Amino acid sequence: QVQLVESGGGLVQTGGSLRLSCANSGRTFTNYNTGWFRQAPGKEREFVAIISWSGTDRAYADSVKGRFTISRDNAKNMVYLQMNSLTPAHTAISYCATAHTPYIHSTPTAAMMPYWGKGTLVTVSS
Repeated sequence: QVQLVESGGGLVQTGGSLRLSCANSGRTFTNYNTGWFRQAPGKEREFVAIISWSGTDRAYADSVKGRFTISRDNAKNMVYLQMNSLTPAHTAISYCATAHTPYIHSTPTAAMMPYWGKGTLVTVSS
């Protein structure tokens, strides 16, 4: 089965950058898509970015376009999220999630993703 583990979270100042990693230590399926979601205190879990298995298709939430970049390295079973120009509004737990589907959805909901990691905390100070 798929086993996802996030890493790379931590404390960063406003304007700084972090690179999150998502490692799949379990079985890797062909044609699976991987995305990042975040959940701030007291708010619902929301979509951030998603990438297809091939890496050719990517989609971002409007709020992070131009600031965040999602990428993957299937040889290492890794997916990354480069986050630049961070603000306190980005303080949240970031989750990696995977769905074994042939195509990505441009604005997926959390319910569409059956496999999840436990999350990594991102804290942006002012």
